[in-house]
Amino acid sequence: MPVEFIGYVGTQEVSEIIAPSGPAIDTDYARAVALAHEAGGFDRVLLAHSSASPDAVVTAAQVFADTRRLGVLLAHRPGFVAPTLEARTLATLDHFSKGRIAVHIISGGDDADQQRDGDFLDHGQRYERTAEYLDIIKRIWAGDSPIDHEGPNYRFRQAYSSVKPLQKPHLPIYFGGSSDAAIKVAAQYADVYALWGESLAQVSDTIARVRTEAAQHGRAEHIRFSLSLRPILGRTEADAWARADEILDKAKALQGNANNDKGGIRLFEKRKAPPANVGSQRLLETAARGKVVDKRLWTEIAALTGAKGNSTSLVGTPEQVVESLLAYHDLGVTTFLIRGFNPLQDAIEYGREIIPRVRAEIAPRETADRSHLRTAQAG
Repeated sequence: MPVEFIGYVGTQEVSEIIAPSGPAIDTDYARAVALAHEAGGFDRVLLAHSSASPDAVVTAAQVFADTRRLGVLLAHRPGFVAPTLEARTLATLDHFSKGRIAVHIISGGDDADQQRDGDFLDHGQRYERTAEYLDIIKRIWAGDSPIDHEGPNYRFRQAYSSVKPLQKPHLPIYFGGSSDAAIKVAAQYADVYALWGESLAQVSDTIARVRTEAAQHGRAEHIRFSLSLRPILGRTEADAWARADEILDKAKALQGNANNDKGGIRLFEKRKAPPANVGSQRLLETAARGKVVDKRLWTEIAALTGAKGNSTSLVGTPEQVVESLLAYHDLGVTTFLIRGFNPLQDAIEYGREIIPRVRAEIAPRETADRSHLRTAQAG
């Protein structure tokens, strides 16, 4: 399976070290970031979702208009849009983008953020709803005639979509969530299971758990795996670690900055209580093992923020970071979601220093794998 690189496009320049300023949608900035990713050889860019962020569907349409090849990974939370409508929305985007859309299903791990949009289901109920949601969407995509449905969360009669996905059998479904409940749903419905940047041992364990669960549905070899990281590069290893220290200092300063506020929501502020979602809990377990885990997995931003999202880094020279990425690839990771603390400049740097090196290292492996497969089939 070819390696895939996913970046990140926001509508405003903001990160753990950059306070939000100006309008929530800076069209020139969003276009520049999208074009930088396309020029850098990224396959897709993530469009994230929160209860206060601009609409990602509209943003996706603009990214497609601004680029020619770049794909979009559209973050989507089930529960706020009917699955019958979302099936049509995604299929429509698939056609207008000429097959460049994928969806990232996030059931929601932060109760407060869910409740801002009116969702008061608990963790387990959210994943039960997600399973029902994805089942409905797949049935609508595959169906040639209207369908009825009556379940715990959705009820409808004669639902039908005249538009089916351009990609076959459907557009890719990525899935986030580390709890047992999440893995059960992912095993049945996901094409790509997404992990945050954990240790090699943790990633290996999770991949095994997902494949074991997926085997019950005959899908053990169907699911691919994605890993999210925040690479920090330097000309030398010492330069890279000096840059990491600078990022940590800026992040600490920003936490106390009054400008670090969006509609009353304090961005990247450390959680006041332990996280409810298992993914963040696992990142904090990693951080508790030390500032650096394995060779160069840096955990201090995760510890500082209470593991609010993708917050661990690989720190080193481009060659060293590539070596670490290949170690994850050896475990079965074929997608890397990489974004920086300086989003635009880092995307350009990754396109120059990381992506071509990884592709060059993996290409011979892919050729050998194809040769081995042909030999096995001939035998």
